[in-house]
Amino acid sequence: MNLAATHLAAATTPGFLSPSGVEIAFLLVGLVTLGAALVTVTTRQLVHAALWLVVALGGLAVEYLLLTAEFIAWVQVLIYVGSVVVLLLFGLMLTKAPIGRSPDADSGNRPVALAVALAAAVALVWVVVDAFRTTWIDLDGPAQGSTEVTGEMLFRHWVLPFEALSVLLLAALVGAIVLSRKNAKEARD
Repeated sequence: MNLAATHLAAATTPGFLSPSGVEIAFLLVGLVTLGAALVTVTTRQLVHAALWLVVALGGLAVEYLLLTAEFIAWVQVLIYVGSVVVLLLFGLMLTKAPIGRSPDADSGNRPVALAVALAAAVALVWVVVDAFRTTWIDLDGPAQGSTEVTGEMLFRHWVLPFEALSVLLLAALVGAIVLSRKNAKEARD
């Protein structure tokens, strides 16, 4: 009887080789997001890098939607896609960054950067797979988290990194304004 119950439980749990439509969409959007992120860091055109960053961050928002985390998806869209990228583009425009190819955008450290990126990717995949090896998310069931729980977690544990990012972006914007004013002053002289 116990053996039969074990086989029945194994037959009703989802398997790795029988993905659902949501899992396939998650994988496809993840591949598009990964491709956009790779183009973001490999392109030599700064404006194109910022626009590809929009695609990568938008892909992450879609991934959050597929994981039924609608609040986090909208936060991703409003804060990162709507604010951070606009601030980056605004900073690029203020510093009069070249629109076309920029040879200064390549530091020549591509092999080292690639090695570090691959090591970080392997470490992240290993940690995530190890942490969630036996965990299955029931997408058909009720939502597990609420906006209240998510907000409490964000503002209790992640408020300092969020504010640090805000200060960093503000410093970048002020730096862009200072650089653009110096260039305008030099042009007049």
